[in-house]
Amino acid sequence: MTHTPHIAVLGSANMDLVTYVDRAPQRGETVTGREFRTIPGGKGVNQAVSAARAGATVSMIGAVGTDSYGTQIRCALAQSGVDTDLLRTVDAQSGTAHIVVDDKGGNAIVVIPGANGTVDELSAGDEAVIATADALLLQLEIPVDGVLAAARTARAHGVRTILTPAPAQPLPEALLAATDLLLPNEHEVRTLTGISDDPRAAALSLLPHVPEVVVTLGARGSLYAARGAEPVTVPARTTTAVDTTGAGDTFAGALAVALAEGRPMTDALGWASAAAALSVQRPGASASMPYRKEIDARTSGAAKGSPS
Repeated sequence: MTHTPHIAVLGSANMDLVTYVDRAPQRGETVTGREFRTIPGGKGVNQAVSAARAGATVSMIGAVGTDSYGTQIRCALAQSGVDTDLLRTVDAQSGTAHIVVDDKGGNAIVVIPGANGTVDELSAGDEAVIATADALLLQLEIPVDGVLAAARTARAHGVRTILTPAPAQPLPEALLAATDLLLPNEHEVRTLTGISDDPRAAALSLLPHVPEVVVTLGARGSLYAARGAEPVTVPARTTTAVDTTGAGDTFAGALAVALAEGRPMTDALGWASAAAALSVQRPGASASMPYRKEIDARTSGAAKGSPS
């Protein structure tokens, strides 16, 4: 790696409150869990940790509260090498995510924004850091106004924006217009397009609004669509999932690093897929994210993409 990428991340900072169960409860049902953990997370923090462990210099822009969770989140970011100078502390509770993980590695999540709800605009210093980045990672666990302000700033400075549209919601046309790469999963792309069970058609329908789309397909890999080119599917590596929490964020962070290093898209997607495959083999979100040497080892002899 000759160039160390600089990735800016604007997004959420939560404490993940994770309960492990044999199976998730149905409505009105009580089940007994076997373990409980508190793990720093939030899509912003997760993507920042992923990118840092994948080899980038990372700047985190967001907010935590004055509670102990805020202190723990800040410390966890620093331990992964993420710069937290632009992570604000506001007079509020830190965001929390209440997560149930079942024996098949599936999860259900309730997010309470807390301090994340205050990130509705850029603060002093944010624009300068975004302007010097190779890429800006964005998600939707903070107010859309803040996401839009950051995306427009990145566009003004020629910085590539990668938006994970989660939680799934209709996106303002202005935000799509300021996005370079849209990175939804299958559920999110259905919400955005109304097209069910056909990720290829859904991705193609988004290209009038954004130049590039990557739809993550879980165990089936990812699908890449760009204006003027045939969609390509990049397969995932076979793995046994223990906990899929944070897999999409692991993918996003690693993908941003690979693209910032100038890798071709299919190679970058394969590398990001390997990172996600490693993350699901371990419990937790940010805690499970692999380091660069692990990803490189996993991708030795990786498969190339195929027309979709």
